[in-house]
Amino acid sequence: MFKINNIEINKALLLAPMEDVTGIAFRRICKEFGADVVYTEFVNSDGLIRNNKKTAQKMAITETERPVGIQIYGSDISSMVEAAQIAEKLNPDIIDINAGCWVKKVANRGAGAGLLKDPDYMQKMVKAVVEAVELPVTVKTRLGWDEENIQILDVAKRIEDAGAKELTLHCRTRTQAHNGNPEWDWVRKVKEVVDFPVVLNGGIFSANDAKTAFDLTGADGVMIARGAIGFPWIFLETKELLETGKIQTTITPKFRIETALKHFRYELEEKELRRVVFPFRKYWAGYLKGLYGASKIKQELMKLEEYKPIEDLLLEYAANLEKYEIEKAQENLEN
Repeated sequence: MFKINNIEINKALLLAPMEDVTGIAFRRICKEFGADVVYTEFVNSDGLIRNNKKTAQKMAITETERPVGIQIYGSDISSMVEAAQIAEKLNPDIIDINAGCWVKKVANRGAGAGLLKDPDYMQKMVKAVVEAVELPVTVKTRLGWDEENIQILDVAKRIEDAGAKELTLHCRTRTQAHNGNPEWDWVRKVKEVVDFPVVLNGGIFSANDAKTAFDLTGADGVMIARGAIGFPWIFLETKELLETGKIQTTITPKFRIETALKHFRYELEEKELRRVVFPFRKYWAGYLKGLYGASKIKQELMKLEEYKPIEDLLLEYAANLEKYEIEKAQENLEN
């Protein structure tokens, strides 16, 4: 059971914090599809205490997305404490400490997964943050720095002893980054040595992946990251599979395209058009992946910079796809 204070969810589905991805609009669309808990982009503690405007903007949250967590990262304990106190004023439901980011510019400076090099220091940081705020504090980390230094059982106990309310485990080491198969079995092992909720992260790209992860490990929750980019209905499909034993909703090409346009409109509610059109290209690839003729459509989208032409192109494409599917079905019947 994913239980943090008054948050209590059986087999929770969480949207992972992802830089330049999990802004308000994306969290909103994932929430609509059934994400139980969502997180902001991870926030640099040093930038936050220096009043960096862009950093502060990443922490903006809305009432409709609760429960929502703000994730912070850094290498200096005093900076992390101050950042947590700033984050607390925005009244999220959870403050999460990033102890798992593998990117060199973060980890090699002692932040993110760099904290795994010094579990004692990590424990002190978590304890200091816990004592500095009234909100529940959670931690997201990895198995260890590398395969020769997998120390997650010790780290998990330290994090619990420091007062954290939950641990999310990305089941790879720092050196693996996103490569190789995640070792989900470590979640089961961690649950044997701690009493707080343990959430599995890593390698979840479908509803079947999520169900398998729950079944094999007994995880209290599953956190989905890249598997939700362009496929936010992964939360809907997973809920259906867990609750009924099968995926009931048919995700048609039209459904995918209409969802993409809805997401695009949500982005426009938060930002100016020029700040949406180009960054949104990372989502088009997912929304259109595998659709007949998608390559040509994506090339056309690269040329457009206004909403109406984008909408017209995609709605016409959706209509053509429906005709294509009907013709293909008729051919199959005739054969």
